[in-house]
Amino acid sequence: MDLTEKTIDSQLVFEGGFLKVRRDRIQLPDGSEGWREYIRHPGAVAVLALTDDRQLVMERQYRYPAGREFLEIPAGKLDPDETREACAQRELWEETGYSASEWTFLGTAHPCIGYADEQIHYFLARGLTQSARQLDHGEFLEVVTLPLAEVIARTLNGAICDSKSLVGLYWLQAHLEGRMPGAV
Repeated sequence: MDLTEKTIDSQLVFEGGFLKVRRDRIQLPDGSEGWREYIRHPGAVAVLALTDDRQLVMERQYRYPAGREFLEIPAGKLDPDETREACAQRELWEETGYSASEWTFLGTAHPCIGYADEQIHYFLARGLTQSARQLDHGEFLEVVTLPLAEVIARTLNGAICDSKSLVGLYWLQAHLEGRMPGAV
């Protein structure tokens, strides 16, 4: 059965600083027509920065749409013409001050498939060294390092609950246990 929905007409409804909202008229698999409203996102990276003594670099920051602080893994959006790995390296350094000598791609997730085309590319960073960080204007966050076992425990009690971090931590565990293809 072909479940593909075909675009008949597409309209830009809103264009912000980095998000765009579109409304498309589509043809459904049965031939009838419908509408889809969705967000275009430039893509993002997320970094699991692990120290030699199995401490994970985390960030505590206020997230305006949710109206609260979150403890989460470092992440950020891709700039135009920037590679995923270059973005991961830049975001880790800018937000935390850490750089890494070893980078491993863990995978790509689609966090909001019902209303956005966002993709998050996950990297494991090891061989960490720290220097001064370079936060963007208007960016406020606290860098925290916690034992990996404690971070995992916080996902189970709901203290760490953003989907980006949950996916990354799941893949990090699988990688460290040798359950992912290409795991070391």
